[in-house]
Amino acid sequence: MKKILLSWSSGKDSAWTLQVLRQRCDVEVAGLLCTINQHFDRVAKHGTRVEQLRAQAEAVGLRLWEVPLPWPCSNDEYERAMSSACQRALEEEIDAIAFGDLFLEDVRRYREERLRGTGIEPLFPLWLKDTRPLLQEMLGGGIKARIVCLDASKLATKFAGKDLGEVWREFPASVDPCGENGEFHTFVYDGPMFGRPISIESGQTVTRDGFVYADVVPLKCGADHVRQAV
Repeated sequence: MKKILLSWSSGKDSAWTLQVLRQRCDVEVAGLLCTINQHFDRVAKHGTRVEQLRAQAEAVGLRLWEVPLPWPCSNDEYERAMSSACQRALEEEIDAIAFGDLFLEDVRRYREERLRGTGIEPLFPLWLKDTRPLLQEMLGGGIKARIVCLDASKLATKFAGKDLGEVWREFPASVDPCGENGEFHTFVYDGPMFGRPISIESGQTVTRDGFVYADVVPLKCGADHVRQAV
């Protein structure tokens, strides 16, 4: 049985990859590997708060491998950080790293090239699945995901902070249903891979460098703050 790490973004594709892997009898998922922007204390690209990331790891019952990155982060700095993570993985007898990539050939090639010769195998469990039925499978399977980041040049700002399952059919035809071209990113707060849902509410929405970030924060409870958990 292969002992593997899962590249974890906090979004739907990595969450569904975990679901797929847990249905296989030839692999054991040993942990979640995630890059962290140290300056903002958030998941790189998605903008998820580290505390929410750790809540996900707890909910799925897996150890979180945090890879800290400086900001700004050069490609050399990124590769050094990932090389260190791979060295640690070898020391802990990890056989492979799984990725939730869907169809971007250049992304897959980059991952394969970086792992070549390390002794760690790259796995792509969702590769070339048709993204529209794949998203329907995810949502039908119980995935609940909030749109936390979007590229305003590709998708209207109004979708930021919305639940993906409620709005994805409104996307223009130019937008991939799974956002594989970088149109949007999500935060998963419930699904079949979770032991329990994560209660969240919307935080501040900000625009930075053409991207809209809709923060999610832990749901506050108290007599002076009564809201229904999502």
